[in-house]
Amino acid sequence: MTLQVDDCMHHRSKDPQGTRQAVLFAAYEEIHRQGFQAASLANILHATGLTKGALYHHFANKQQLGYAVLDEIIAPMVVSRWMVPLRAADADPVQVLIDVIEQAGRDMSGDDIALGCPLNNLAQEMSPVDEGFRLRICKLFERWCAAIAEALAAGKTRGQVHEDVDETATAAFVVGALEGCAGIAKNARSRQLLIQCGQGVLAYLNSLRP
Repeated sequence: MTLQVDDCMHHRSKDPQGTRQAVLFAAYEEIHRQGFQAASLANILHATGLTKGALYHHFANKQQLGYAVLDEIIAPMVVSRWMVPLRAADADPVQVLIDVIEQAGRDMSGDDIALGCPLNNLAQEMSPVDEGFRLRICKLFERWCAAIAEALAAGKTRGQVHEDVDETATAAFVVGALEGCAGIAKNARSRQLLIQCGQGVLAYLNSLRP
C-alpha cells in the first residue's frame, strides 16, 4: 500500500505530532522501496522538507525510526485489513477471510506487487540481523495468527467451520501462505502468479466449511 506524505505535511508546521507523522509516512515509503538498510535519511528529509534536527528531535536514530514505522504504520495496516473484519459479531470467518483476500488482490497495484509485503520484506531482511525488529515482527505475526485462530474457533461453535479443523495450525498456514504468495509474486513481478497462488488459498479456506 502506498501512503501519501502530503496527507500529513500540512500539519508539520502546526504541531509536533504532524511532523512526526510526516517523517513516519516518508520513512515507510523509503523503507518499502529500498529496504531498511538501504533506506536513505536524506531521501526522507527531502520528501518531508524537514531538517536533520527536526528528524532527530522525534527519533534518536535510524533504528528507532524503523521500529516506529513497524509499530505505528505497518502494524496498524495489518490489524485494519486482516484482523478487524474478523471481529464482527457472528461473522463467518471463512467468508470474511475470502472477502479480505479478494479485496486485497483487487487493491494491489503493479507497484505494490513488485515491492512486496512490507511486513514480510522486513522479516526477511531484518529478523536475522536485528533482535528489535525480530521480536516486533514475531509479535505481529503472532497477533495475526491468533486473530484468525480465535475467529475460526468461534466459527466452529456456530457451525461455520468444520469441527475437525485445528484452528491454530490453520491460522499459521493461512498467514504463511499469504506471505508466500506475496513473496513469489514479488520475485516474478506477476499479478497472474499472485492470482493463481491466491486461488489456492481460497480453495483451502473453502475446504474448512462443514
